[in-house]
Amino acid sequence: MFLGHFGLAFATKPAAPAVSLGTLFLACQFADLLWPVLLLAGVERVAIDPGNTAFTPLAFEHYPYSHSLLTLAGWGVLVAVLYRALGRVSARAAVIVGLVVWSHWWLDVVMHRPDLPLRPGGDARLGLGLWNSVPGTLVVETLLFGAGVLLYTRGTCARDRAGSIGLWSLVAVLFAINLANAFGPPPPSATAIAIAGLAMWIFVWWGYYVDRHRVSNPGTDARGSRRNTGVSEGLGEDLLSR
Repeated sequence: MFLGHFGLAFATKPAAPAVSLGTLFLACQFADLLWPVLLLAGVERVAIDPGNTAFTPLAFEHYPYSHSLLTLAGWGVLVAVLYRALGRVSARAAVIVGLVVWSHWWLDVVMHRPDLPLRPGGDARLGLGLWNSVPGTLVVETLLFGAGVLLYTRGTCARDRAGSIGLWSLVAVLFAINLANAFGPPPPSATAIAIAGLAMWIFVWWGYYVDRHRVSNPGTDARGSRRNTGVSEGLGEDLLSR
């Protein structure tokens, strides 16, 4: 899954107005941001296998530390604790960020063939295999993404042109990448996959940029969170948004 993760991040923003969209992007894609580092280090493995599923030519051979149910739960707890410690956010906002990290596995399990591990060292693998249908994948991803963007635009408004142009250009680029994933040629190597994965950090920065130029609509504050005024929240966000 690609667009669906970002759709969840967009949709979560109204429930946690104090959390920057950039932080939610970091959370929803935490597994896929960690994965290329582990690929390059030789800790996890992926193979290029055209026909592995209809949607993607990638065969995920070994990725228990970035994509297992148990480790993503642990990463979610760690991210929530660090975010609470470094940022000026409520415990509720930190928990939401941690849950978004964990959500990655639950969304992926709908798409993947049975290759998602439950824990490191375990033999069990799960996956419902929606990637075996290109039309089905595109419909589900587009609906999730569209719903998330709709909720985000209803919960926030642009305070300048950057808040509008930045958002819709982000939406267009993400949608175009998803189409390229579906209809483009297979990647040349696992190293190229890892490098492309590291480039995903651009969208984290883009999320911070967009969110700095938007404000929450009246009445969208969540319990225990303070209103987002367009200023980055917390030490981590301040550093990443510069």
